[in-house]
Amino acid sequence: MHKLSLLALSLFLLAGSAAHASEAIVKKARCVACHTIDQKRVGPAYQDVAAKYKGDAKAPARLFDKVRAGGAGVWGDIPMLAHPADKISDDDLKAAIAWILALH
Repeated sequence: MHKLSLLALSLFLLAGSAAHASEAIVKKARCVACHTIDQKRVGPAYQDVAAKYKGDAKAPARLFDKVRAGGAGVWGDIPMLAHPADKISDDDLKAAIAWILALH
């Protein structure tokens, strides 16, 4: 039983540190200049993005492409600028998107 408790605690701590790391990625990439977790700023709140794409298995890939290329029209008239790989790596972008989609 003790081993099971230690395993559960380890998984909890890993999940928490992964979430913290992904939030740090979002801050480092300066996504927070236009987005917040729970309020619309220039772009939508991350919670609104998570709600919109809840249950959509294709959302991570679609959002990855959208962030890389930029775009407009989904959340209003203000365009989102492209975010190339020299500004945020593929792995960091995937982690950030997973963190955002988990906010629902």
